[in-house]
Amino acid sequence: MKIAILSRNASLYSTSRLVEAGRKRGHRVRVLDPLRCYMRISHQGFEMHYKGRTLSGFDAVIPRIGSSITFYGTAVLRQFEMMGVYTPNSSDAVLRARDKLRSLQLLAREGIDLPRTVFGDYPDDTADLLRMLGEPPHVIKLNEGAQGQGVLLAEKRSASQGMIEAFRGLYANFVVQEFIAEAGGGDLRCFVIGNRVAAAMHRQAPEGDFRANLHRGGKASAVELSTQEITIALRAARTMGLGIAGVDLLRSQRGPLVLEVNASPGLEGIESATGEDVAGAIIDSVEQGVARRT
Repeated sequence: MKIAILSRNASLYSTSRLVEAGRKRGHRVRVLDPLRCYMRISHQGFEMHYKGRTLSGFDAVIPRIGSSITFYGTAVLRQFEMMGVYTPNSSDAVLRARDKLRSLQLLAREGIDLPRTVFGDYPDDTADLLRMLGEPPHVIKLNEGAQGQGVLLAEKRSASQGMIEAFRGLYANFVVQEFIAEAGGGDLRCFVIGNRVAAAMHRQAPEGDFRANLHRGGKASAVELSTQEITIALRAARTMGLGIAGVDLLRSQRGPLVLEVNASPGLEGIESATGEDVAGAIIDSVEQGVARRT
């Protein structure tokens, strides 16, 4: 197969591991910076160029699109799709996952439990909005943040009010959620590939923080998931339409709660914590996806 990996940096761990795994299986793998891809859109057909040369002949494309280039990156991915190239994560699925509010709405519609969430715009409604949510602490989260950025904890109702006012002053889109104290600053990252959870790890926030993201100093270790946790992770990825996903869960008194579904989950933390060849499993799944289309 000829595989394209959409990534801004070929030296990133996740990108280089996918290249390694693909070439190990005898495939031709090329890393493409999505910002250097440009296209012609016409009723006579589509054409894509990269650094002055035509892009063609690809069997599959694996998107590793950062949140800062979501709009352009998904446009490039969509162009590949329209040219008949297979992808485990469609452009529409990536866009769904990137919008935290939309993701939560879709998950809730499917009956998947998650932290109670409120969303509103008008300042005069803030007090009633917080009453709808319940007593603090509250987690205030930017709608398009990543790696724990733009996530704040308000211990008191007055703090929640102040943070909400500050975010509104910046014209930011955000949601407010209940704080799950019993999770103890930990969460589960379930790495979904196709119809299975290929690997899972427990992430623990550093002392004094509540965010378990590894980029914020969290520690990771392999974890065994319950049957219920596996089922929910698979349902969440399927609801988003993602063939490759990092589903983050919280263990709560009422059962597993979906915190987030990530369309471009990193490989370094999960492979280091579990010892699993996640990159190889992704390539195997892509092979199967291409074969189903032929």
